Amino acid sequence: MDSVTQAFVAHRNLLFTVAYEMLGSAADAEDVLQETWLRWMGVDLDTVRDQRAYLIRITTRQALSHLRTLGRRKESYVGPWLPEPLLTAPDVAEDIELADSVSMAMLLVLETLAPTERAVFVLREVFGLRYDEIAEAVDKSPAAVRQIAHRARAHVSARRPRGVASAVETRRTVEAFQRAVETGDLQRLLDILAPNVVLLTDGGGVVQAALAPIVGVDQVAHVLGRIAATMSLQPTQVNGDPALIVRLGGGIDTVMAMRIDDGLITGLYAVRNPDKLSHLERETTLRR
Repeated sequence: MDSVTQAFVAHRNLLFTVAYEMLGSAADAEDVLQETWLRWMGVDLDTVRDQRAYLIRITTRQALSHLRTLGRRKESYVGPWLPEPLLTAPDVAEDIELADSVSMAMLLVLETLAPTERAVFVLREVFGLRYDEIAEAVDKSPAAVRQIAHRARAHVSARRPRGVASAVETRRTVEAFQRAVETGDLQRLLDILAPNVVLLTDGGGVVQAALAPIVGVDQVAHVLGRIAATMSLQPTQVNGDPALIVRLGGGIDTVMAMRIDDGLITGLYAVRNPDKLSHLERETTLRR
């Protein structure tokens, strides 16, 4: 490979992770990488001091453009919008900071940030870029970036899961949830669902799904009990966390991820939109 291609390939997984964390969409992240590659081809490498930082800067600018387009798309989306789930390798779960940053719960928290705030938070907190490097990526001064980073950290801190469960605790909770659903054990289900648990189902108007959040332990347990007989649950690793794949007729029907606070399930995220399930047939490599 020539040096331009070699540099891009060496950082490709990192760039995909940056774009995905900013967009919550693997398909859009792939589009961003294509655009990043086209711009990178025209760069004179002799003028680039830090190839990683330069590539992240290009990717960030393209992702910000997509993020604004994606925001308009979400305004007309049918029902709740959830991030596109990724089948991830065990090494993602072993990197605690990376796993936390790509979890479904965290991606939903990042959705509440403004586009520039999201970019600054991701680049600073996840990828450790300097303020001056981030400033070049988002076209702000380093001083402004510091203020944005402070505001974004406070916003995320107030909304991220409390008492973050360990990988072992999370796996046990998911296994207990699976047994309760498969056996129809209502009491066991009630024991692991928080009183104010929220179930979000993303069908995108393509398949049947609740058009509004289902809130409260009784309502959520009722819905799960009603559909349990049709479910075939397969444990898996999605976005760095244990999750469940629901199969119907051998095919993937739904991916169910969870938010766990203080040992109880406070959020259930059921992605049913077929357009968002294509990345579950193979592992996606994520890198910091």
